[in-house]
Amino acid sequence: METSIPGKVLVAQARRSNAARIALFVLPLLMLAPAIWNGYPLLQYDTGGYLARWYEGYLVINRSTSYGIYLHLGEQTQFWLNLAFQAIVSLWIIQLTLRVFGITGPFRLAAIGVGLIATTALPWITSMLLTDIFAGLSVLTLFLLIAYRNQTTTLEKILLFAFTAFAASTHSATMIVLSGVCAAGWVLLPWLRGRITASGLTQASSALVLGALLVLGCNYALSGKLTWTPGGSGVAFGRMLQDGIVKRYLDDHCPQQQLKLCPYKDELPPTGDDFLWGGNNMFDKLGRFDGMSDEMEFISKQALIVYPWLQAKAAAKATWDQLVHVATGEGTNGWLPHTYGIIERYLPEQSKAMRAAKQQHWDINFDAVNVVHVPVALGSMVLMLAILGSAAWRRRLDDVTLLAGTVTLALLGNAMVCGIISGPHDRYGSRIVWIATFTAMIAAVAYLRHSRRGTDEDATD
Repeated sequence: METSIPGKVLVAQARRSNAARIALFVLPLLMLAPAIWNGYPLLQYDTGGYLARWYEGYLVINRSTSYGIYLHLGEQTQFWLNLAFQAIVSLWIIQLTLRVFGITGPFRLAAIGVGLIATTALPWITSMLLTDIFAGLSVLTLFLLIAYRNQTTTLEKILLFAFTAFAASTHSATMIVLSGVCAAGWVLLPWLRGRITASGLTQASSALVLGALLVLGCNYALSGKLTWTPGGSGVAFGRMLQDGIVKRYLDDHCPQQQLKLCPYKDELPPTGDDFLWGGNNMFDKLGRFDGMSDEMEFISKQALIVYPWLQAKAAAKATWDQLVHVATGEGTNGWLPHTYGIIERYLPEQSKAMRAAKQQHWDINFDAVNVVHVPVALGSMVLMLAILGSAAWRRRLDDVTLLAGTVTLALLGNAMVCGIISGPHDRYGSRIVWIATFTAMIAAVAYLRHSRRGTDEDATD
């Protein structure tokens, strides 16, 4: 007996509904697969500094108190609550972005989600106790606020606004990159009317203002100081040290200026990380940040004035190097003494689970992962340029081009901010470059849809 047409429709709808439920359940688990396999959330060099903010009551260079409070909310669940939030919000933002591009249906969501999980750092940063997951997601939410506010519901606008504000507060580099994208939107508004709106830019800018207030408020709540999270001059000093600029300045000025570093100018370590975080005796003897902050700030500012051409060349090289530093897993290994110490000091009940995790036994092989991740990341950035070049050649700005332009601007801004201030690190690139791969997938679907439409039109002629 044949099924009637309405019956076939109902069966098809039921199948789609079941597929959607499966996708919504399975994809978050796949995004957390590294942590589930590990047996404990993934940790990184910097994790301990964020965890300690709730307990120690003072500010530390580049350690967001808002993110520290966020981690504290999930402590009693061994931070699985934090990871669940990161996975669910990632899936929601990916699904919402696909929806505004007209890419709907559970199978397409599942295909793109699995593609991102298999080829990018997304599941690794989702599974980690670190601010990195918010860097790429916030670029997408800012884009949706600016360009697609008319295609989202009131509740979605509120959630996008709140998420963008929180994400901006979790790291100064994220705040700067989002502010740069917003500023570019205001500058280009006269030429992009119809694609972006002043109301959308106002909403996005307001979210960043709220993020800045959140930084100040959380810092005051935990430390009693109404101030921005410290870090600019010390981190910039580290980058100048590894570029040889600090050594050059000390060689040129130590005879005239009485600086604490002068007796050590021939013993400087090769990188900023070694100097600031490597536990070297030199930095410890000089009082670490309490004893050296003023001098590092002085040398950083003076070196900018004295060696402008040298700084410009170093900045250009650092930006390029940061663009191509995209490997997954930097700082996620079995040697994290500070983070281990913080967990054992403030969360001793979790020490056993943390120590038993595979990461702490050096069981993660990122070399194998990066055989896929690095070429996909670099190829995705090349595709962004190809999309923009094709749009310029055709003199046509479509939705995919607008997204590709936003992502390219964010990637360049991220490379400039992180490369110039902190020095190139793979972690800074991998945490955001996955949105280029996501954009490339959207472009591929749009191209296939356009080609199919053209084929159908040819067949009817």
